Amino acid sequence: MNAPVQIGALPRFGTVEKALATLKPGEPLYCIFPEKFGAAAKRFLDGFPGDALYAVKANPAPHVLDQVWAAGIRHFDTASVPEIEMVKSRFPDAHCHFMNPVRANGTAKKAFEQYGVTDYVVDCDFELDKLIAETRNAKKLRIFVRIATPLGGAVLELSSKFGTTQPDAARLLQRVKDAGAQPAICFHVGSQCLSPFSYAQAIEMARRTAQMAGVELQALDIGGGFPGPYMGDDVPPYHWYFDTIKEALETLPDPKIPVICEPGRALIAEGMSLITQVILRKGDRLYINDGTYGSFDELTLPGWSADYPTRVYTLDGKGRVLPLPGAAIPFRVYGPTCDTLDVLPRPIMLPANIAANDFIVFDNIGAYSVAVRTTFNGFFPDNWAIIGN
Repeated sequence: MNAPVQIGALPRFGTVEKALATLKPGEPLYCIFPEKFGAAAKRFLDGFPGDALYAVKANPAPHVLDQVWAAGIRHFDTASVPEIEMVKSRFPDAHCHFMNPVRANGTAKKAFEQYGVTDYVVDCDFELDKLIAETRNAKKLRIFVRIATPLGGAVLELSSKFGTTQPDAARLLQRVKDAGAQPAICFHVGSQCLSPFSYAQAIEMARRTAQMAGVELQALDIGGGFPGPYMGDDVPPYHWYFDTIKEALETLPDPKIPVICEPGRALIAEGMSLITQVILRKGDRLYINDGTYGSFDELTLPGWSADYPTRVYTLDGKGRVLPLPGAAIPFRVYGPTCDTLDVLPRPIMLPANIAANDFIVFDNIGAYSVAVRTTFNGFFPDNWAIIGN
C-alpha cells in the first residue's frame, strides 16, 4: 500500500470544542473526522456488490483524498486529466476511471497512454469515434454507454445534460462491440436520491437496452446519487439501497456481472464540519465569515431544500467554550463578501441570543463545499484540523 504525498501535518484535537477553545478561529475552519470517513467507506466496502469509486468532484481537497484512501477506497471516478493526475500523484496504485461522457481533445489519449486508464463513458457517436481514434487500442478499453434515466426520487436530476435514449444506446453498444472494446452501460439516477427503487428501475432499463442491442454486457456502472444525511431530507438506510440493487441485479442475464458505483457525498458528507464565526448581528440578520461564494454554494441550487445540521458555541468571560442555550428563532445569514447575493437561501433556526463572536458549526458539510469555493472578494476558506483521538 503506497503512502500519500505529504502535505504537512494538520493540528489535531479530541473534539470540536477543544479546537474552538484552543484556536478561537477568526477564519472558517474545516474539521475532518477520520472515524466518520472510515464508517462511510465501510458501508460501501461491506454492502455494495462491486467496487465503489469515489467521485473526486465532490471534494478534491488532498486532506479529504487522504481520508478516503485511508478508509480503504481504491477506485476513483475522475472527470478530467487534472483529477487523474491529482489522484495518481498521491496514490500511484489507485484505479482511475474516466467517467465524463464529454472529454476535451487529447485527454483520453493522455489518460490512456500516461496513466493506464481503460474505463471511459460515451453517449454519442462523436465521442465514441474520438475515443477510439485517440486511444488506438479499443481492445483494451471498457466503454460504458450512458443512458438517460427518468426524473424521480432524486433532489437533483442528472440526465438532461448526459445520457441517451435506450434505442440509441443499443446502437452505440453494438458499435462498441464491433470496435473490439468491452461493451458496458452506465447511468446516474440523480444527486441526493431518496428512493432506492430508482436504482432498480434504471437497472431494468439497462437490461432492456442490452437485450435490444443483442450484446452481452461486460460491466454495469450504476453511478452515484447515494444521499447524505441532511436536515429536511428523509434518508432511507443505506442497506435498503444495497439490497434493492442486489435484487435488481438478479434479473440480469448474468447476475455476477462486474458492477461499480460512483458515490460522492455518501462517502464524505459526514466526515467534515465547518466552524464559522458571527461577525455582526443586525436584528434577525447575521453576518458570518463564510458564505455562498465559499462553502455554501450547494444550498443555492434550484430545488435544493436540505440544510446542514448546526450547533452554536460562545466564549464566556474566561475564554471557555460553552454551548449557547436558548430557544431558536429564524435568522437570515449573510456571507462576508460585498455581494448582495451572498446570503443563504433560507432562514436558519439559531438561538435567539446569538451574538457577534459566537461560533456556528455546520455539520455534514464534506460534499460540494470545498469543491466549489471561490476567491471572490479575497475570501477563501482553507484552514483545516483533524478531530478525534
